[in-house]
Amino acid sequence: MKSVVIKRSVLTGGRKTSVSLENEFWDGLRVIADRESVSLSKLVQQIDRERNNINLSSAIRVFVFTHFRFANENNQM
Repeated sequence: MKSVVIKRSVLTGGRKTSVSLENEFWDGLRVIADRESVSLSKLVQQIDRERNNINLSSAIRVFVFTHFRFANENNQM
């Protein structure tokens, strides 16, 4: 399985920045934003504010992974 990294510009904290993520993480981020009824930009801003000394792309990957991991664990109980 080959995953393609896609670079997109996002607005966070009033500035535009580029984020490189695999397409699966962009898809997961969109699903979370839709479920939370927030824009993708607002969700990225939240992740950006809460990250701890890691780059934004890594913070987004961890956020998406953690979100779906906990959702899966809660569904198995």
